Amino acid sequence: MLTGAGVLLCVAFGLSAGGAALAQQAGVPWAVYYGAGASAAAFAPFDIVVLDSAYSAPVAPLRERGKTVLAYLSLGEVGSQRGYFQALRADGVLLGENPDWPGSFGIDVRDPRWQRRVVDELVPGILARGFDGLFIDTLDYPIERERAHPDTAAGMRAAAAELVLAIRRQFPKTRIMLNRAYAILPEVGGHIDMLLGESVFTRHDFGSGAYRRTDAVDFQRQVRELDAARRAFPNLRVMTLDYWDPADPAGIRAAYAEQRRHGFSPYVATIGLDRVVYEPAP
Repeated sequence: MLTGAGVLLCVAFGLSAGGAALAQQAGVPWAVYYGAGASAAAFAPFDIVVLDSAYSAPVAPLRERGKTVLAYLSLGEVGSQRGYFQALRADGVLLGENPDWPGSFGIDVRDPRWQRRVVDELVPGILARGFDGLFIDTLDYPIERERAHPDTAAGMRAAAAELVLAIRRQFPKTRIMLNRAYAILPEVGGHIDMLLGESVFTRHDFGSGAYRRTDAVDFQRQVRELDAARRAFPNLRVMTLDYWDPADPAGIRAAYAEQRRHGFSPYVATIGLDRVVYEPAP
């Protein structure tokens, strides 16, 4: 329970009590898993678990074990495997295909039909399945599209921010983790619980299929973004997701150590996110 200064911080930064409590924890262990076969016991070391709501996942058993369980929700792109993909195509709200993820198409987040579908259908459906909240992904897409096409994509960044705020207004107690989308943090940073930096220290090279260290310039850029967000919103928990080969435990240990050195809560996984990867013992 929040009292005194904790309540004041929560009000000042527009966070839910749940968000403030999460931010007061240190180094929370967490994981992302988009597969379907792992048992609840496989997530024993983790306090926060992100699952893909489209697949069979042990939501109730995880919550019974005290885990916070978030559901993946892509707001800037949609995969052709999603049940609502054809409806979006019929609405004419789909844009270009992601070259790194064939079958994933950008969405015009300015379209009120998409906004209504998210707030009135997708989020309520996720919460009805027992999830504690959302892992919001791919909002970098509308931000970058507006940067690249300022005439035809004007308003995409503002619409992305408003979509997050609409979810918060409609579901004030829902936990929200946002993947990157740093450009909208001035508007939404006080209304989310967790911010994720993806491929901060290590990454997957889609061209070669290999895992590599992130370029030093990009690494420092993301660290600055995450540090700035933490200073602006002290109750915001900062997570990182890096990718590395599980057959190289030394490489995984290095990623964990580097992220913890900066005060982030790390997880290191395979690019498919279809297996649970544990932190190697020292």
